[in-house]
Amino acid sequence: MKPLPNEIVLRPRFQLDVVGAKEDVLKNFESAAESPFLVKRLDEHIFIKFNEKNNHFWSPQLHLEIDEIDEKNCHLHGVFGPNPTLWTFFMFLHFVIAALFIILGIWGYSSASLNKPYHLQLGLMVMIVILWFALYFFGRGGKQKGKPQMQELYGFMMNVLT
Repeated sequence: MKPLPNEIVLRPRFQLDVVGAKEDVLKNFESAAESPFLVKRLDEHIFIKFNEKNNHFWSPQLHLEIDEIDEKNCHLHGVFGPNPTLWTFFMFLHFVIAALFIILGIWGYSSASLNKPYHLQLGLMVMIVILWFALYFFGRGGKQKGKPQMQELYGFMMNVLT
């Protein structure tokens, strides 16, 4: 696995060249399901996640896409990511907060243009910026909690490939 370019990576990615036919590698993953991992295949995509017992709010999952190079070699693209439901929830929260920030900005600008007080709008905008930072650090903390499981997923993948 090559090192990541910087520390602020939301969904770490990697690529590997694998010796073996694409179908053989895919079948190896299908038959390798062992506790605590759940392995699902959809065409050339493999999804590896933790079972209910070992799954927590910040548990990551590993998405692998296997492309054929030739009959005896294939190329693996891997992406670590959060639970899709959690990811969607975070994106929804960011969208709502951004929309509120824009609305408050328009309201504050209108109030300032009409020579009315706009301190409430500015105060709420500052609170929204603080909330944005809180969400960011909350997400970063969750990623740190999920790192040991990312290592477990990567180790499981490497065991299946060897």
